[in-house]
Parts: sequence; structure tokens; C-alpha cells
Amino acid sequence: MPRRTNPDPPLRLQVYRQLRAAIEQGSLPAGARLPPSRAHAVTLGVSRNTVLWALERLRAEGYVVARVGDGSYVAPDLPPLRQPPPRRSAPLPALSRRGQLIADTAQRWQPPLAMAMPFRIGAPEVASFPFALWDRLTRQLGVAERQALAHYLDPAGLTALREAIAQWLWASRGVRCDAGQVLVCSGSQQALDLIGRLLLDPGDEVMVEDPGYPGIRAALMGHGARVRPVAVDDEGLAIAEGAARWPRAKLLMVSPTHQFPTGVRMSLKRRLALLDWARSHDGWVVEDDYDGEFQYGAHRIPALTSLLDPAGGAARVLHVGTFSKTLHPGLRLGFVVLPHALLPAFAAARALADRHAPGEQQAVLARFIAEGHLLRHLNRMRELYPQRQRVLIQALADASGGRVRLAAAEQGLHLLLEVPPGSDDAGLSNRALRAGVALAPLSRYAIESPRRGWLFGYAGFGDAALAQAAQRVAPLLAQGLRRWPAEGA
Repeated sequence: MPRRTNPDPPLRLQVYRQLRAAIEQGSLPAGARLPPSRAHAVTLGVSRNTVLWALERLRAEGYVVARVGDGSYVAPDLPPLRQPPPRRSAPLPALSRRGQLIADTAQRWQPPLAMAMPFRIGAPEVASFPFALWDRLTRQLGVAERQALAHYLDPAGLTALREAIAQWLWASRGVRCDAGQVLVCSGSQQALDLIGRLLLDPGDEVMVEDPGYPGIRAALMGHGARVRPVAVDDEGLAIAEGAARWPRAKLLMVSPTHQFPTGVRMSLKRRLALLDWARSHDGWVVEDDYDGEFQYGAHRIPALTSLLDPAGGAARVLHVGTFSKTLHPGLRLGFVVLPHALLPAFAAARALADRHAPGEQQAVLARFIAEGHLLRHLNRMRELYPQRQRVLIQALADASGGRVRLAAAEQGLHLLLEVPPGSDDAGLSNRALRAGVALAPLSRYAIESPRRGWLFGYAGFGDAALAQAAQRVAPLLAQGLRRWPAEGA
């Protein structure tokens, strides 16, 4: 028989609740005599012991009194329990100004909650994660170590994990830092939130990429910052244009290795211009290195933070990273690399928010990195993802009769297909969603930018799923491209 997920309460509890409700609603008023237990049991079709249990509980709670030789009565001194007629409730107290700003972020950014479907962006391959290995590393934690990790811990993170991250960043991204600069966070979104809280006052201006990641904008606006858009071209964020247009900006958010969502790799000239802006304006540059590990070409571009800058601009770059793409989002671990002088304040803010990340997760991740498992897993993904990218490109070309052709990329987890500015990319995306395909429109990430198109996430989906999604969406795309010929076609 199938297991019942919501079984009915025991009969004695049902009888107790019925009697209590009758007393509280006034059907049995104060001082009223209750039916004899034997007769009441016959009426209800239950055993007498069931009724006696309910009466005994009501006596213990003060609803019922027993008179020897005379039965049970509703307590005579019970105050009126009948609920008054519902009144029009007063509105809830208003949120604070800051609270309203945070609540309003739901209108600007809503992180996805449903299971990922093709072609959702930002979804890594989860099925290939070495869960068995992770479990084995967890079991290897000794009793004494587990007991130590069960206590309150350093809000900046376990020393072992911070050291492992610092060493990993030097080897993989060219970032020179030490454990005293690394703050462990619950993913990159918490790092962005901490940056907004600690480095910005309400009304401060922040330059962001346009189009760009809406989660960044939401985090900043939730703290009262004024988000100022800067266009993105073939070299990345146009810093000269942004600096001229927004001379009072205090902070700049950028994804230089693989711009989100356009996929542009920032030129060296622009990178140096960013450092020059930070130095000359006493501003901060926040490098969002969300998927910088996934570069598939022969030469990998290091992080912006790695640039040698004798003039000191690089010292004003904060490097934000996450394990949500390299491992999986459920891990909820990321980091931010800070100047030494900022780390105590950021650690204090982390402690106020949620104290610290779970100790066992941190300890296992530290071993996972130090023992080389992270590198081996990434190497497997660096082989798998380009293969899936090729499957996606071919599947769309085949399903559309050659009409839809995506350009291959040497980095990232998604591809972009652009159409002329001002096209209705959102309308086609809605039709694709009804067909079971998550095709994000480029306009979703724009502030002022007229750029339009669609994003195709491929990393987290197998060949069959990519091919099926291509079959569903190709007719829609081909129809759209007939109306809006792709730029450069």
C-alpha cells in the first residue's frame, strides 16, 4: 500500500479538539454539563476510553471540571472565549527606508528557484560532481576535529580554507594574496552585499556594466547606492566614457575575464585604465570572477587583481570568487580578497549577518583543494563543457536548417546570439519558456543598453537534453531571425 503522507490524527485527539472548539466557540457555555462519557462514546462511534482521554486532557488544561457522582461540566469561571467578529485589521507598520529598498530588490532581481532546464545560464554540471569523494573526505574528519568545528568559528573562515584559497588563486588566477586577505562568504552574492554595506553610503554612485548582472545592481540598490550604467563594447566596460559621465562614482563593478552576459574579454588597455581610474579617483574596483576558471584556449588570461601596478591601483581592486560554478551552487561557499586593513571590518559584518559558514563544509573544501581534487574536477569540466558547447551549436544549426548559428567561445558556460538593437527578445523568450526552454533575453540584463539577443546555457545539460531543447526552440528562433536578421549576417 502507498504510504500516507498526511495521516489523520488519532481518534482521541479528534474528540478532544471537537470538545475544546465547542467550548471556545460558545456552543458549550461556561457551567454547561457535558454528556455522560458512555453515551457520548456511542454517539461518536468511538470507545469510551477515547472520550475519557479527551475529558481528562480538558480537565488538565482547565476547560472542564469533574463533580463526583455528577459527571463533567465546562468550568464555571471560564471567561468568554467566543471570538469577537473580525475587525478590519490595521496595516502593518511600514518598513524602514533601508528595509523598503531591500524589499524592492524583488522587482529588479529574482534568483531562480525551480530546477534548471535547458538553456538556463549559470547552471554547472552537477551530476559529475564527486559526491562519493566528498563524503569520504567528510568521514575522514576525526572526532576531535569535528568537536572543534561544532563550536563558533572565525567569521572570516577557517585558516586552512583561507590558506588553500590563497594558494589556489596564485596557481590558477595569478592572484598574489595571503590567507589574511581572504574572507570566506556564503557565495559571491554575500560578498557583494558586504561590499555594498561597508564601502558605500546611501546616495553614493557606483558604475556597473550595461548590460550586466542584475544581482549586483540589486545588492547595491538595496543599500541605497545609485547605480550608474556604463556601456560594454568589444573591449569590455568603456571606462573612459563611464568616468566622464559619472565623475562622482566611488566604486566600479566589472567582470573583466568573461563579461556577463556578453562574454567579452576585457583588453589589457582597458584593464590598465581601470587601475588608473581607481588610483586617481580613490575609488574601488570590484572584480566579479564568477566563471574565470573556465577558459578553454591554449592561453588563459589571469585575473585583473593579478596585474603588477607600481602606482598602486591594483591595491584598490577587490576580487570576488565563488565555488558555485567550479563545484556546485548548493555548497554556498565563495570568497572575497581584500586589503589587509579591510578584513577585520568585513569579518565583523559577516559575524553580524550569519556568524560564519558551516565548519565541516569549510574543512572538507580545504582538503578538497589542498589534495588536488578541485584541479582534477575542473580539468574534467574543461574537457566536458567545450564538447557540450559544440553539441549545442550543431544541434541548433541542424534543427533550424542552418538559420541559427552560434559562434563558439573559448570561455564561459553560455553563448550569446545577438539581434539588432531594440528587437523584442523578451517576447520570443516567453514563447520558448512555454515550450519548456529557458532562453534568457539579453534585454533582461540591460539598463539603458539597446542590445538584444538570447543567452544559451549549455554546461549543466547532457547532449540529449541540449538536442531536445534545440528542436523545441529552433523554429521560434528561425522565425525571429527572419524578422530581425542577426547583426553581421
